[in-house]
Amino acid sequence: MSELGVRKQIDVAGFSNFEHKILPLRERADVRDRWLKLRLETVLPRIMAREGFDMWIVIAREYNEDPVTMTLLPARMLSARRRTILVFTRKEDGTVERLSLARPVPALEVYYKGVWTDKSLTQHECLAAVVKERDPKTIGINISNTFAFGDGLTKGEYDLLADALGEKYVSRFKGAERLCLGWLEYRTPDEIATYVGINEIAHGLIREAFSSRVVLPGVTTANDVAWWIRQRINSLGLKSWFMPSIDIQRHGCKSVDSDTIIMPGDVLHCDIGIVYLGLCTDTQQNAYVLKLGENEVPKGLVDALATGNRLQDIHAMHMKTGHSGNQILRGALDQAQSEGIIPSIYSHPIGYNGHGAGPTIGLWDHQEGVPGRGDYELFENTAYAMELNIVKTIPEWDDQLVRIALEQTIIYTDSQVHFMSGRQVNWHIIR
Repeated sequence: MSELGVRKQIDVAGFSNFEHKILPLRERADVRDRWLKLRLETVLPRIMAREGFDMWIVIAREYNEDPVTMTLLPARMLSARRRTILVFTRKEDGTVERLSLARPVPALEVYYKGVWTDKSLTQHECLAAVVKERDPKTIGINISNTFAFGDGLTKGEYDLLADALGEKYVSRFKGAERLCLGWLEYRTPDEIATYVGINEIAHGLIREAFSSRVVLPGVTTANDVAWWIRQRINSLGLKSWFMPSIDIQRHGCKSVDSDTIIMPGDVLHCDIGIVYLGLCTDTQQNAYVLKLGENEVPKGLVDALATGNRLQDIHAMHMKTGHSGNQILRGALDQAQSEGIIPSIYSHPIGYNGHGAGPTIGLWDHQEGVPGRGDYELFENTAYAMELNIVKTIPEWDDQLVRIALEQTIIYTDSQVHFMSGRQVNWHIIR
């Protein structure tokens, strides 16, 4: 386990200069298109071979795109073009032939050979000719009862496809859910390196939000801070993939409404997720508002955060290549409980989507495991939001239980967990 991309743990006391990392839109498109070319040439052949597909057909209509469609298109295409059909065929030399059957789009033709050139044929008649010429033994189509990412072929499009190809090739259809997951979850070295910087942006936003530059105790509410984060993300030209949230825990109170004014002595918790260069982050950290006369966080809270870090370490120890999400969950919970920790783990894959493709490692309301989605195994070069919490009594709060919820985007590569851009090991302090 390591703190990938930093020489030390996060210094939560200061601000990081992260805005220079945010590129103009045109340069972002160039980066994403460079990644797409590399992925099509290296990742896709590997995943198609691993899952045993000779051909993969991805069909989407404009504004009703398959979940994988936009990850297969260049950045300058903001939707499918009318009906866009992509055909991938694995060749004997291990490479993958990439064809498109769509209306002419110059950006698309950089990555795919357009073969619907004879307009006397319909799109599906051309597709039937392509399939017949290549005569694949196994044809992947995106249908799945378990993973939404593998279930993007609509009923109407399936019917048209089946009618066009006929029973001979329909009998060779196979659900491509594992192919879809493998394509979506795998991160290249370039993506991993950049992901570190994307997480630095997320951490920098939290440092700003959890400071006296934003929070004025006695005036500012939790919702004020949440909307400040949302506005700040938008002002930076980035996207939120969910509404940021701020929660308050207070000595002597069982629950505190988000419209409550923040006061000295409060514990604050944030949950934010940004999207940049097509990749998502998901981060939860915690802050303490000093009371008059205080210069440091109460020891009970310091110890509680350390217990949360210990649960992160245990979680990381149980992430092993080939283990299912349910195996990882059970092993981590059992070890944590044996150490006297009161744990809850609900980690999820992350990448192109916030709740991304890959194994589910618990849900907050399913600590016994998740059938189906939790049975998928862990692969190398994949990213996760390690999301969990512990509860602990705080002596300074008359042994009141406090929940420490932590979430950090991680990468699993070389059989190790790396906390990208570090993780929270010290409290943010608001003076």
